[in-house]
Amino acid sequence: MSALVDAQRAAARELLDPAALAYYESGAGSEITRREARAAWSHYRLRPRVLTDVADVDLSLELFGARLRTPLLVAPTAFHRLAHAEGELATARGATASGSLMVVSTRSSTPLEVVAEACGGPWWFQVYATRDPAVHRALALRARDAGATALVLTGDTPYVGRKPRSDGPGVPGIEQMIAVNTAQHLAPGAAADAVDQTPAVTVAMIDELATLTGLPVLVKGVLRGDEAARCVAAGAAGVVVSTHGGRQLDRVVPSAYALPDVVAAVGERVPVLVDGGICSGLDALTALALGARAVLLGRPVLWALAAGGADGVRELLDTLGDDLEHVMALAGAPRLADLTPDLVTAGGGATAWGHGASDPGH
Repeated sequence: MSALVDAQRAAARELLDPAALAYYESGAGSEITRREARAAWSHYRLRPRVLTDVADVDLSLELFGARLRTPLLVAPTAFHRLAHAEGELATARGATASGSLMVVSTRSSTPLEVVAEACGGPWWFQVYATRDPAVHRALALRARDAGATALVLTGDTPYVGRKPRSDGPGVPGIEQMIAVNTAQHLAPGAAADAVDQTPAVTVAMIDELATLTGLPVLVKGVLRGDEAARCVAAGAAGVVVSTHGGRQLDRVVPSAYALPDVVAAVGERVPVLVDGGICSGLDALTALALGARAVLLGRPVLWALAAGGADGVRELLDTLGDDLEHVMALAGAPRLADLTPDLVTAGGGATAWGHGASDPGH
């Protein structure tokens, strides 16, 4: 783990309200998936190239028409105002300053149009299928009109996973934060759960959102190659390999082990992204070499936000970017395109899921 990630997490633990900290850190069930996420990346081993010119290492890439300076992106996470007074605005400014891209959550605690202004560059919007479809349709259209260049449909949340560590008394203010972006779309007298995720969602929603907004739709929460192929066949423009931070179904395969299967299934047809336990340049290099086009950071961004606001987020992304540049040079891969599967081999337990213990904060 990056020393900076460790330091920012320690600072966040001192600064955050205990209920907010439990909300951010908790995982579903016995939290096995959450604990395994980080260690899974370290079970792979690298096969570096030698005598390769790495005097100039370039992290830049293009995703859905956006030119980015880094493949380290900000994953959608909820309620940033629990971490910092400026909430998503600070996160957006930090991401933009580093040349990254923020995926703004449906559960943003700041109006999405205001976050869009703070981004000052490309951004995506994360969508849940809500029980009242008018809510998610209105949010998707608002995101498009505010400048979002892609939608990320979360596919692993028909119900919210049970998290014993944080399923007690709720965090004060969360209901008001949910209402920031959703309340205006509720019909008079609508049930309180109209903004909750619906268990009736199917792959048909991919085309629904794409047709409604004209934006590319990625599906997040994919852990199987056959499911990735099914999403692509239904119109997905990309998939995100993710365990939802270990917050949904416990004991699922870590993202690090699911990634190769998903990449093999969709080939070059669409970009594959990944999140889950990525806390260093070596983690990111491993993910990119296994076929991910970019990686997303969830909890580390929240720790950075709590510890230092926009500057903390920028420092996190810049530091991990510098770390990625360094290890790419050592691996003999000066461009992202040079990060190919032959650089990575299973080893140190990579085929033994669950062996080893990760830092429980990631």
